[in-house]
Amino acid sequence: MIDRGDEYPELGRVTKRAKGLDGNPIGTANSNPILDTRMYHIEFQDGYSEIISANIIAENLFSQVDEEGRRHAILDQIIEVRRDGSEVQESDAFITMSNGTKRRRKTTKGWEVCVLWKDKSTTWHTLKDIKDSYPVQLAEFAVENRVSHLPAFAWWLPYTLRKRDRIVSKTKSKYWVRTHKYGIRIPKSVQEAIEIDRENNNTLWWDALMLEMKNVRPALEVYDKESRDLPIGYKKIHCHVIWDVKLGENFRRKARFVAGGHQTQVPPSLTYSSVVSRESVRIALTMAALNNLEILACDIQNAYLSAKCRGKVYTIAGPEFGAEEGSIMIIKMALYGLKSSGAAFRSKLASVIWDMGYRPTQGDPDVWIRPAIDNQGFKYYEMILCYVDDVLSISHEPIKAIEGINRTFKLKGDRAESPKMYLGCSLALKDNGNGTQCWTLSSHEYVKQSITVIEEKLAKKGR
Repeated sequence: MIDRGDEYPELGRVTKRAKGLDGNPIGTANSNPILDTRMYHIEFQDGYSEIISANIIAENLFSQVDEEGRRHAILDQIIEVRRDGSEVQESDAFITMSNGTKRRRKTTKGWEVCVLWKDKSTTWHTLKDIKDSYPVQLAEFAVENRVSHLPAFAWWLPYTLRKRDRIVSKTKSKYWVRTHKYGIRIPKSVQEAIEIDRENNNTLWWDALMLEMKNVRPALEVYDKESRDLPIGYKKIHCHVIWDVKLGENFRRKARFVAGGHQTQVPPSLTYSSVVSRESVRIALTMAALNNLEILACDIQNAYLSAKCRGKVYTIAGPEFGAEEGSIMIIKMALYGLKSSGAAFRSKLASVIWDMGYRPTQGDPDVWIRPAIDNQGFKYYEMILCYVDDVLSISHEPIKAIEGINRTFKLKGDRAESPKMYLGCSLALKDNGNGTQCWTLSSHEYVKQSITVIEEKLAKKGR
């Protein structure tokens, strides 16, 4: 199973060694899989072929089986059910107890289920096994295909669907139950945000909303025709505002206008978006310390809104749009919440970094490197690390990479600076005690700083 950038990995078959332009096989074998540099051709079920390194193949093989060598598959959908003739008939579906009470027979004997897995393979399994592993999916399939009344389904299906509904109801209500964060009341609507500001005699929530709408408004275009003449080929979705408090920014109020991406059906190939791993960050920081490289960090402002929307969707403007409330808005840019927004932004950012001469590494596609030479003639690799809109530039002159990104994207605060935090962790250059230095990435330090900030705020209020 190999990841091709789709929602789920696909089955691939190793066909042959990859060869270079000179006709010789690429790479050499090594007993240490990490140092094995051989490359192989992988052929997928649709005929597409891709060259992948041996260590990536080995990593995928071992990660997809348990200690006994069994592979675990992910359910795609239930296709069909069948019976073998030994199933319980409707005339014999009940058992009469000694007190005259009738109870359903609790058996799934005689039924089999055909399942389609994410790797596009299909298998038949007993109804008992699928009921134990995927009860909700099986219950929904039984209802849709009008077999829920049969004895093998009727004794357990109603309870399963009721339990599903209770869980969904609890999950939805959890959002409305949460009313405060860090002791600050969180609004659930524009009107409530205005009321909270009025009670506190300030405009913190309103200012946060205005700042967000100022950035978001260019991403939507008013449809100039009457509401009864809706855009052809476009799907209507709902948008709303999410409210939050930023602890690391002096309890700054934040509003985010998001789209209801769950209401769209976008091909999985348009939604995949990777991020740099924490292990890659630690390796890069070690390289920076060993080579005395400087580090600059920047945050791309309203990152998703810099990329084009890949779907055809529109929404009806809400109260956050002021005088434009009720207008039909065509979504032109990649709003937060849309399934394809992450992939659209990453694709654009990747093209910009590629044009700057950087190339992604084989081990982590979000670590970009470019050969460089410092003032003393020492050869090294400059690096750019990307975690969605958080960018690290590691070089003797990291500002050049930041300036290259800034030519296309707007940076938050129009600045780049030496990072004190990255991926929610404290980032610092510390002495090893032996004359060398190293960068450290510690979530504990960030937690300590956060607690200190909270204690200072509470002390000022006499609490």
